[in-house]
Amino acid sequence: MNIVRIDEDFQRWDELLALILSSFAYMNDRIDPPSSASNLTRATLADKARVEIAYVAMEGETLSGCVFLRPEEGCLYIGKLAIAPVSQGRGIGRRLLAVAEQTARDRALPSLRLETRIELVENHDVFARWGFEKTAENAHPGFTRTTSIEMRKAISA
Repeated sequence: MNIVRIDEDFQRWDELLALILSSFAYMNDRIDPPSSASNLTRATLADKARVEIAYVAMEGETLSGCVFLRPEEGCLYIGKLAIAPVSQGRGIGRRLLAVAEQTARDRALPSLRLETRIELVENHDVFARWGFEKTAENAHPGFTRTTSIEMRKAISA
């Protein structure tokens, strides 16, 4: 498996969009409000990759995972971490996390930050095993209840 940065030569937007949507599909009936992934299009995904730092995991010629990274004040935000359902459980998420950690180190950012929906407790557990700690509870606009939690992981130099 290779982890490859998405650059201006990347043209597989339809496949990447299908990967993200299939990876997030299990959430559809579990979370409210719906995932922002449902609003992605080929064009918005390409725009996202241009303004963020994006990587894909490749198994041969098959896209098996991706992650989008965005530098913020004091941290690197991890978004759209997605693993194809048929590829889950093979360490691809950990490999993409290692790339995120190195990206944070390269930019002298001391931590990683992510958000996960409150309903997805199995994700909370996975991220905790990966060294993330819950740091905040948040509500999406228009909601009075907690809809997501923020988690952070300190990065060693």
